[in-house]
Amino acid sequence: MPTALEPALGEAAMHPAFDLPLLRDLIRPDHLNWTPRELRDLTDLVTSELTTQLMNIVRIDEQQRWWAKLGLTAGVELWLLSWAPGQGTPAHDHGGASGSFSVLFGGLREDYRYAGGPVRTKHHDLGDGIGFGAGRAHQVTNVSSVNSASVHAYSPPLLPVRYYADLAAFTPQRSEVD
Repeated sequence: MPTALEPALGEAAMHPAFDLPLLRDLIRPDHLNWTPRELRDLTDLVTSELTTQLMNIVRIDEQQRWWAKLGLTAGVELWLLSWAPGQGTPAHDHGGASGSFSVLFGGLREDYRYAGGPVRTKHHDLGDGIGFGAGRAHQVTNVSSVNSASVHAYSPPLLPVRYYADLAAFTPQRSEVD
């Protein structure tokens, strides 16, 4: 996903269709350090309270995953992603950021691993949300025969994603934000 300059504390860069008072309140431009639970609450609230607005902008691209940045503050970035059947991510972590995603429609399979632990699999269906800390790598895939969309949040924002050959190769690296 493309990155941008981080707004100053108290400011927010918003998607034109999502410059809404409710979303500005939810992304809390004065809040810097989001916990995995706060991120999950954010993505859950956005998918449940802004469903109509999300459905108005989401697009499915059969050739590649589609995404739109909904909001960015000094503490969090918020994205809408869509997944055609068979589309997914390579194994990756979020560069030391905590994260979350909630399923807007459809379903997603997540293969994930914590440092030193086994690879696990979880299916996330409509309305499911999960928050996770920085020490986790995952691979997300739409394994169903129908389209899917999800809302994602990361804190701190704009950290580069680190990719792995597979989840077994995941060894977290220390960074300034860990």
